[in-house]
Parts: sequence; structure tokens; C-alpha cells
Amino acid sequence: MMRSSIFATVLLVAACSSSPPVPDWKMNAQSSLERATNAYMAGKDLVEATEFARARSDIAATGKIDLVLRAELIRCAARTAALVFEECAGLAALRADATAADVAYADYLAGRARPADAPLLPEPQRAVLAAASDQAAAAAVAAMKDPLSQLVAAGALFQANRATPELVTLAITTASDQGWKRPLLAWLTVQALRAEQAGDGEEAARIRRRIALVEGPPAR
Repeated sequence: MMRSSIFATVLLVAACSSSPPVPDWKMNAQSSLERATNAYMAGKDLVEATEFARARSDIAATGKIDLVLRAELIRCAARTAALVFEECAGLAALRADATAADVAYADYLAGRARPADAPLLPEPQRAVLAAASDQAAAAAVAAMKDPLSQLVAAGALFQANRATPELVTLAITTASDQGWKRPLLAWLTVQALRAEQAGDGEEAARIRRRIALVEGPPAR
């Protein structure tokens, strides 16, 4: 199971013996959030919706609006990682209670955050937003150790029109290594389109064959 630092920003689960028992809702919500994200990356929308609804219900039962907001942002971040750019509806519905950090992260996912917002972002994303050049931003993404954080950062840079060829290749490698079908297809499509625009038909055809392999045979 993926243990992303993104989840740690929402639900910090202590495991040391000197700590009090961790409430069931925390364990259940974190597990459901992880399963929801993994399902989304695999293209399993029904599983994702079911697991996210379960996680949100567990968190909402505590009345902790800040944690519900961050769970919604995790869901939006997964979509950015897969190049699915849409309004972060979960944040919009709770915007009256959103903090400056919540809004800054939503703006970052949408590709409209400013470098001055960097201190408000989760730690892995700060260097990306603060980078002075597209190449430096790509290097900051490459330095990340968490694959989901990498893809979220890559998607945010793509949305901001700052995705270098090296960043696209890195995103493809990360998605492929994790077996994440949805973002892999999205990033391969970007790479194929860029090859076509550059007039490199042979490279575009090679990438299209890889896309076909990932998609698998058509259903009968």
C-alpha cells in the first residue's frame, strides 16, 4: 500500500508505544484515502468514489472541517497528477472555512499559484513553486522521493505551462514504475502530441504503440 507524504499532511498516525491508542476513524480514514487514490490511478472510478466517500464520512463525523478540506484536496491532487484539470469542487463547497494554505494549494494544483505562496504549500512542493526556471522546477520534482508528490508537482507545472520534455519523461517513468495506468496514459499522450508537433512521426508512432499496450485490447 502506498504510504505517501501527502496523506501524512492530513492524518498523522503515531505508532509508538507511549502514545495513546489511535482512534479507529483515523486508521480507517487514512486507509480509505490511500485505497481511493490508488484506485483512481488505476482507472477504477467506482472503487475510488466508494473509498473516498467512506474516508470523508469517517472524517466528517469528527466535525473537523480542516481535515475534511485536506481530504478533498488530496482527491483534487490525484486528478492533477493524472492531468485531469477541473474545479476542486470539494474545496469550493467548504471555501468559507478554508485556510490560506488550503487556498494556496488549490491554486498550485490549478497552475495559478505565485512563488510567494511557496511557504504555504506542503513541504515537498515548495521548491517546485519557488524555482526560478522551468529546468530548476523539473530538478526539484526529480529530487522528490514520493511518487505521488512527483506526479502532483509535474501536473501542476504542466497546468502552468512549465513542463519541460525532461519533466514529461520523469512523469512517465514514475507512473510506469508504480503501475498507475491513468496518469501513465495521460503523460504518454502529452509526449506523443509533442512528438507529432515537432514533426517526429517515428517517435510519435512508437509512443502510440506504447499507449495501445497500456490500454490493452478493446472490450468485446
